Order: sequence, then structure tokens, then C-alpha cells
Amino acid sequence: MFTPARLRLARLRKGLSLTGLSKESGISLRSLTSYENGHQPPSDENVRKLAEVLAVAPAFFERDPVDPVPIEAASFRKLSKTSARRRDAVLATAALTVEFYAAIEERFRLPEPSIPTYDKLGPAEAAETLRQLWSLGDRPIGNLVHLLESKGVRIASLNHDYIDIDAFCFYRDDVPYIFLNTSKTAERQRFDLAHELGHLVLHSDVDMEAATSKEREVQAHAFAASFLMPASAVLSQSMRAASIERILVARSYWKVSAKAMTHRLHQLGLLSDWQHRSAYITLNERGYNRAEPGGIVPETSQLLRKVMYGGGTSVSVRDAAEAIALFPNEVRDYVKHLVPLRA
Repeated sequence: MFTPARLRLARLRKGLSLTGLSKESGISLRSLTSYENGHQPPSDENVRKLAEVLAVAPAFFERDPVDPVPIEAASFRKLSKTSARRRDAVLATAALTVEFYAAIEERFRLPEPSIPTYDKLGPAEAAETLRQLWSLGDRPIGNLVHLLESKGVRIASLNHDYIDIDAFCFYRDDVPYIFLNTSKTAERQRFDLAHELGHLVLHSDVDMEAATSKEREVQAHAFAASFLMPASAVLSQSMRAASIERILVARSYWKVSAKAMTHRLHQLGLLSDWQHRSAYITLNERGYNRAEPGGIVPETSQLLRKVMYGGGTSVSVRDAAEAIALFPNEVRDYVKHLVPLRA
């Protein structure tokens, strides 16, 4: 049985229009339109052609339909600057990543989601309340990936081709998912994770409309800064008018970027406007504009490592790929830099 919705999902994932798919596959536009609309199924030969072009196994088109991830459900940053084709490709891949996690859950019981909703609180208050709920105190968070996984968040890697998309999140069947661009620095990844956690906590019941995107991003950014660098602890560290060397020590302690640390000090009134600008200029001169010299090691997934490489009933890359009728390279992309890349 051919599932029309699966053809559309596979096409969007590759960033192809129907016209583009017609050129790539040699199948007429009229026939492809008919396939996607469910008016007629393709022949076995055309299924083979579609599978080859779209890099899926023929069995992919026989699986049950996958609910797409609605654009209004995902927390895309800079939504208005992301092309519709790139956005749809990322969301289509995200839908398939949900299937990947479903294949894992057929063999393992994953942590139950326990992300609270604080939509009535401001970002700083929400961050402080969540720290209290999770008994984090006011100390640095050791490993944010491990923490979120323990709270039921499913984390996956974004396709590195989409470098303009830092991270995004959404709920599917009450389960929170965060997609992270693991090509960024470790410090940037931590901040992105905290930023997306802010969306989950503050905006879980809000449609992610472009018109209100800027306001949501400001709130999630403020949440991330407060969650990673709690005000009470930073204020107690004698950081007023801090030198660059002192800022670098603090950024290593809190496991954030030097610029994030500088911005937080300015936000808390510990650096004047002039000191803030001067620190940024110096950091740029020292190479902190794109990299994080002497930074931390990127965090990896404890959950995925256990279920994929723990032995016994583990789910290998090939197992997962076969279960969802994709090729192993696709599944490797879902966990890139989160776990060792091997079969």
C-alpha cells in the first residue's frame, strides 16, 4: 500500500518542489501530483525511482502516515529570514526524527517528560523557579544535555547544512523535542539548549507566529541567561567592572561564552555601557567573535549512548534505519556529535 503523505514528506525533506522531483526522477509532474493527492498509486518501477531520488527505502512509502510538524508549533529563530523551502525541509526531517525516537521506545522506556509550564511568569522568575524545582541551587549546571534528557526532553542534531538555523523545539504528543545545531561551539550549544528550554517553559501553549517571534525570542534569551547564570550567584562574585581576564574565568566557571558572560554582567549592572562595549571590542580582537578559545568540550547524549551502544537490546544505527525505512547515514545525522558515529 502506497502512503501519499510519505511521498510529500520525503520530497520536502530533500527541499524539492514537485517540478524539481519530476526533473530528478523522470516522472511526469502530472503523475507526481496524482500520487501525492492519493488519486492513484505509482507503479513499482516509479516507487523505485522515487526511493532512489529521495534517498529512502521503497518500504518507506508503505509505512503509516507521519503527522507533519506544523510551522506554528516550532520555535524557529529568525523565522522571517528562513526560506520556506529550508524551513519545510527541517520540519520534515524533524517528523522523521520523531519516528527514530519511536523506534527506540519500542525497546526502551525513556524518561517521562517533566517540563513545567510557567507562562504566567517573566523569564527571569521562570528560570529561578525551575532551578528551585529541579534542585539546581545557584551553581553552574554540569551537563545540560544530560539534565534535559533526564527530564524527558528528546534531543537530536540538526542537519549541519542548515547553519542559519541554530536550534528549535516543539511538543509532539506531550513529548518535548529540541533540535540542536551541533556544529556550533560547546558554549553556544548550551545557550541554545537553555534558550529552547525557555520556549518549552514559557511558550508551550502559544502558536509560534512570525508576528510575535521577536518578543518570544527576547523572552527565551532572557530565560537562558538567567537559567545558566543565576543573578544571585553572579552578583555575589565581586564582578563589578570586571577585567577581561576576570570575565574569562567566570565564563569557564559558568560554562558559557565570553560574550554571553559579558552581556550578563552588563544586564545585571556590573558593567557600564562603555565597559560592555570595550569588553566586546577586546574579545573580538582576541578571536572570540566566531570561536571560543580555550572553551569547554561539547556535551554529548547519555541517553542515546546507552540505547544505541549499550549492548544487549541496544538499537544500532542500522537497526533504527531499517525500522523506519531510511538509510543509516540519515540516522547518523540525527545523532551527529551527540554520540560516536559508528554502525
